[in-house]
Amino acid sequence: RGWNIYYGGLRDIWLRDGEAFGRLTHLQVADDPKNWLCLRDVAVTSLGEMDVILMRKDPPFDMEYVFATYVLQRAEDHGALVVNRPQALRDANEKAFMAWFPNCVPPTLITRSLEEMRTFVAEHRKVVVKPLDLMGGRSVFVTDIEDGNRNVILETVSDHGARYVMLQKYLAEIVDSGDKRIILIDGQPIPRALVRIPSPGDHRGNMDAGAQTEIRPLTDRDLWICEQIGPVLRDKGLLFTGIDVIGDFMTELNVTSPTGIVELTRDGDIQVAKHMFDAISSKLK
Repeated sequence: RGWNIYYGGLRDIWLRDGEAFGRLTHLQVADDPKNWLCLRDVAVTSLGEMDVILMRKDPPFDMEYVFATYVLQRAEDHGALVVNRPQALRDANEKAFMAWFPNCVPPTLITRSLEEMRTFVAEHRKVVVKPLDLMGGRSVFVTDIEDGNRNVILETVSDHGARYVMLQKYLAEIVDSGDKRIILIDGQPIPRALVRIPSPGDHRGNMDAGAQTEIRPLTDRDLWICEQIGPVLRDKGLLFTGIDVIGDFMTELNVTSPTGIVELTRDGDIQVAKHMFDAISSKLK
C-alpha cells in the first residue's frame, strides 16, 4: 500500500499540555522470520498527525493500560484513527464484557466472594477459573466439586477475595472440538476459524500453552453468535477483534491483540490482514 510504519511502546508516548506525542521509530517489515524488521530513524511526532494508530498492547489490563488509552484518546481527538477506539478498550474488558451477551456465553460468574464461587462450583460441578486481567491461558484453572485443591485455587486466583475473578461452566467440547478463534473485522466475521486443540494433559486452548491448530469453516451457531455481537462491536469502534468459541458458546472476546492472522492466512487461504486494512482504508476515506 506504500504506507509508512512507525513503532512505539508505552514508554514512548506521553501527554504534554493536552496533546499526545510519541517518540516513534520508522521501520520496514518483511515476510521473513529471520529478518522481519529493519529499524530506521527515531523522531518525536504529534500522535494526532498520524493517519492510523494500531493499539497492540497485550494485557494485563491494569492502570498503566488504562493510562495509555487516555494518551491515545487525545490522539483520536486530534484526528488519528485509533484501532481499536480507546474508549471501547476501557469499556470492553475481555472477560467482563461477556456479561453484555448472556445468550452467547456459558453460565458465568464474576465475583470476589469466595462463598459465591463455592456455590457456583457446587451448582455446575466442574468450572474454569480465570483472572479478569491476563491473557494466553495464564493462571487459568479447571476445578470440580471433588477437587481437594478447589478452595486453594479459588483463594489463589482471587487473592483471598481481594480481586474479581471469572468462573465459567466447564465445556467438555474443548477436548475433541477445541477452542475456536474467530476474527471479526468491523463486526463481520472471517468465514473460517482457527481451532486450537489443547495438548494432552492440558486444558488450555492457547497457542502459548502448546495447543495444536487447524482451520475449520464457521458453523451456523458461530455465525449466530457473530450476528449478536457484531453490530455492538462495530458501533463501539472495535474494528479488529477475536472471539473464542467452545462448543456452542463464546468464552472470551479479545479486543486488544487478537492472534491467529498468520495461521489463518497460511493454512486457511484468507488474507486477513488485507481485509483489516481495507476496512481501515474505508474509515480514512
